[in-house]
Parts: sequence; C-alpha cells; structure tokens
Amino acid sequence: MIPESLTARMLNLVVLDVHSNQLKSLPNSIGCLSKLKALNVSCNLLVSLPRTIENCRSLEELNVNFNKLSRLPDTMGFELVNLKKLSVNSNKLVFLPMSTSYITSLKILDARLNNLRSLPEDLENLINLEVLNVSQNFQYLETLPYSIGLLLSLVELDVSYNKITTLPDSMGCLRKLQKLSVEGNPLISPPMEVVERGVPFVKEYLSEKMNAGHKSPTKKKSWVGKLVKYATFNGRIGSRKDREGFDVTPDHYHSLLASPAYSGKSPKHTWNRSIEGLASPRYLRMFSPARLFSSKNLS
Repeated sequence: MIPESLTARMLNLVVLDVHSNQLKSLPNSIGCLSKLKALNVSCNLLVSLPRTIENCRSLEELNVNFNKLSRLPDTMGFELVNLKKLSVNSNKLVFLPMSTSYITSLKILDARLNNLRSLPEDLENLINLEVLNVSQNFQYLETLPYSIGLLLSLVELDVSYNKITTLPDSMGCLRKLQKLSVEGNPLISPPMEVVERGVPFVKEYLSEKMNAGHKSPTKKKSWVGKLVKYATFNGRIGSRKDREGFDVTPDHYHSLLASPAYSGKSPKHTWNRSIEGLASPRYLRMFSPARLFSSKNLS
C-alpha cells in the first residue's frame, strides 16, 4: 500500500512507476499530483482506480495493464484531456466509459484481453487516435460502432479474436489505415478472400458496399399492373352488360373509339366514361379482394 501522506508530499512528481508490487488499491491523494505525466501501475491486484485520478490533468500516459479492473472511473475522460496513451489490457473490463471518446489527445488505446461487450458510440471525437487494439475479447465483442470509420487519423486497427461478423461500411473511409488485423473472427463481410488481399481491397469493398446502400431503392410496380397481369382488371369479369365502362385494356379502348356509340367523341371523353363506369355502385363489388384474387380469375 502507498501511504496517503507520501503522495500528498510529492507535488512535483512527473513520473510514478509502481508496477509489480501486488498493490490492491491506490491512495486518493494521488489526485494531488497535478504535474504527473506518466503513471505505471501495471501488474498489480487493483480492482478499481480512485476517482481522484481525474485531477491528474497533466497525465499523458496511463498504464494499468494486468490488473483486475472491472471498470474505469465514469468521468475520467472528461478531465484527462492531455492523455496520449491509455493501456488497460489484460483486465476484466466489460465496457469503456463513454467519456473515453472525449480524450481528444489520445493516440494509442490498448484494451485487448478484456471482456468488452461494446465500444463507445461516439469514437469520432478521437481525432488523433492512431492505434486501436481491442483484440482478444473473444466471445464478448460482437460488433463495432459505425463511428469507428470516422477515426480519420487511425493507422493501425486490431480487432482479432473476437466474435465480429461484419465490419462497418464506414471503415471504407479510413484513408490512413495501413494495418488491419481481423483473424479469429467469424467474419462474413467483407469475406476472408477480400481480407487476405490486403487493406486497400478491404477499404474498396466497404466503400462500394456503403455507396450501394445509399442508392435509391427500385420503384415498386403498380398494383394495377398486377391486376391486369392476372386478368382481374381486363373486363372479363361479369356479363357484357356488367362490363360496360369497366374494360380499360388497350385493345378494348381502341375498339370503343371505333364503335358507332363513340363516333366523333374525343379519347378524353371516352376514357372519362370508362372511369365513371368504374365508380358506379354496381361495379364496386367487382373490386373485392375475394373476387379479384379468386382461383377462378387467377387461372
């Protein structure tokens, strides 16, 4: 154990390395180290970090690897704005605090070998992040957030040995990405044959998939066309008398124009009469679903 009084007297301390000491806790007075830039507490028995660590606002490197941490202080990222390297690998973390995405100076984030279920949704705030390693979370990590494709400074991404089936299409926008590790995942998209060809092919595949998803969907066919196709809207229902004003097929339309009854009348007048016939009450029963789609009329 580190005495509270000891850290309270080391106000000018810049580097503190207490790794491999079987420490079970850190003193709350660690928050008094306002000039501290590097803290290494790896390979201990820590189950939590004191919330006062947020007061170490000059901190640039934090190493808590190989401990028993199940969570990090919720608001840590709001205060440690100068942090450039965060190493939390080989712990029992289930998630990273949402405030992690506010550490805009962060360049390296190592969270491998944990129990991560997900990553923060708004990763795009990490504008300087160059290396992200969330490998070996095994059966726990199944998806990656869309915002991972907005990490425009990202050079290296390791998501190997998880349970990821699909890489976000947005990753096609990672122009600076040079190294991608995805082995050990049940990956479907992109397929492994694309992955094996290298990072440029993966980015091209995801870009094309993203662009295809933004295309306008094919316009659906009119239901009227379906009725005509199945001979339910072509004047063959009912007697000749019932079909007056109901036949709207092209052949019947031209025959109407040529008949004496319609001689000298404009096509518009003829069509209007046909439509008026459709609106009459005695023909409404012909539009019932039971009749339009009966087996008799579909044959």
